[in-house]
Amino acid sequence: MPGYEVTEPRLRCVLPFEAAPAEVRLLRRAVVRQLGRWGMPIAVDEAELLVAELATNVVKHVGEGVSATLVLEWKGERLRLEVHDRSQVVPSLRGVDCAEECGRGLHLLAAVAVDWGTVLTAVGKAVWCEIALDAGHVCRRLERAVETLEIYQGASRGAGLQEAKREAGLEESAIELIADLLHWTAARGYDPDDILDRAQTHYEAEVEAA
Repeated sequence: MPGYEVTEPRLRCVLPFEAAPAEVRLLRRAVVRQLGRWGMPIAVDEAELLVAELATNVVKHVGEGVSATLVLEWKGERLRLEVHDRSQVVPSLRGVDCAEECGRGLHLLAAVAVDWGTVLTAVGKAVWCEIALDAGHVCRRLERAVETLEIYQGASRGAGLQEAKREAGLEESAIELIADLLHWTAARGYDPDDILDRAQTHYEAEVEAA
């Protein structure tokens, strides 16, 4: 999946792709790698989710196999995602209870992104969205991890433990939780190694930026 990057006056990366389910997965990986190169530990999960949704909408509503382009642009406190295709049919935000699939992805877009829209181009259209880059995101990750592990090991096991024993208990719970999550991913047809690689990529990007 060739692409090119422009770093002035902002960080910008252009990734052409083919609208196909297998390509969507490759596109998500490419986004994670690119954000890692930029040293962006925050908003990776949101970007991956929204890129998959935008690219999948091209597959569903423009046609499988058509050419499209993803543009990533980081400027200031926002990350902008744009998916360009050759259709000038503008998607509409339908009601949540609508029986049609079209429009449900846009509700997800509207819920996760701080802003989004569609613009017609000379050759088609671009659907775009922007994600706010919150510096407190990493701290919330750590807090969420501790809360999850405490729940996982059980309130009765954690109650009244000394700090050293509590930390050891959390360590064991972390190992068990990761193992259970890998079983969960395998049971649903995902590749556990791929999940671990993506998690490692997110972690390393956060450490490098700290």
